[in-house]
Amino acid sequence: MDSSPLMDLVREDTWIVALMGLAGLGLIAVAALTLLQSRHEVRRRVAASVGPAVPVAASPNGRPSLNAWIDRLQGSFAGVNTKEARLLRKQLIQAGFFDPRAVAVYFVARLGCAVFGICAALIAVPFFIVDASLLKMWIWAGGAGLIGYLLPSFLLKRRLNKRITQHREGFPDFMDLMVVCAEAGLSTEASIDRIARELVEGYPSLAQNLYMASLEIRAGKTFTDALERLAERIGLEEASMLATLLQQSAELGTSLALSLRVYSDEMRNKRMSRAEEKAYSLPAKLVVPLTLFVFPVLIATLMTPVVIKMSTAM
Repeated sequence: MDSSPLMDLVREDTWIVALMGLAGLGLIAVAALTLLQSRHEVRRRVAASVGPAVPVAASPNGRPSLNAWIDRLQGSFAGVNTKEARLLRKQLIQAGFFDPRAVAVYFVARLGCAVFGICAALIAVPFFIVDASLLKMWIWAGGAGLIGYLLPSFLLKRRLNKRITQHREGFPDFMDLMVVCAEAGLSTEASIDRIARELVEGYPSLAQNLYMASLEIRAGKTFTDALERLAERIGLEEASMLATLLQQSAELGTSLALSLRVYSDEMRNKRMSRAEEKAYSLPAKLVVPLTLFVFPVLIATLMTPVVIKMSTAM
């Protein structure tokens, strides 16, 4: 007797393999949590022997809260101050994630997306591929897990590039407003605070970083240090050059408004140069789509009447 299509899709051995895979992933997750808990216990004992213990936040039912788990993961994934961890932390800050626990959340997101991709592939493959073998299932599951693992990195780079582009487009406007504020007699600290409020509509990311620089200046940092930290957050070399320019102007006693105007003109020229560079590279970029899509259609359109006349004449 023929079985129904649904019974052909849902095979007993396939679901057994899927359940075994899910059980294995669950055991791996439990082992990872146990390892993290043991490492946290060792660190707590070491901290207790060195100094006063820091209380761990707990939920009303006595279990560790979400913040406590994130703190544990932060200590496990980003506790070592390596070059890669510092670079990742810098990229997260430039992308707009200022929370100190962003590194731990990033690694958890990568692991969670990978596990979700594997589980989704093990469940979905039997419904779309009728005669899926064990090897094919695990190949699809591995590919889905790899895509899920790389997805947070792709989204982070996309967000980072978008924000850096916005900062680069808005920095010349920031310099123009700095010139206006300097000529109006405002101090540099008051100028940044005023400009941050003016740029909220057009460049919200740049305005946010400028407001943070204003808060740092109010907290006691020097204007040069605040601009250097601003350059690290927005990922632009122009901001660090501006800090150096203002420091040299203060040391040499030159006019601040004149220095800012010269630097603003330079920023405008750089933006125009980038626009011209994109315009000059456009013909070279159009060669491939023209060759693949436009020229074949044009040739077919021109040659069709000739082919028709030749076929009727014969």
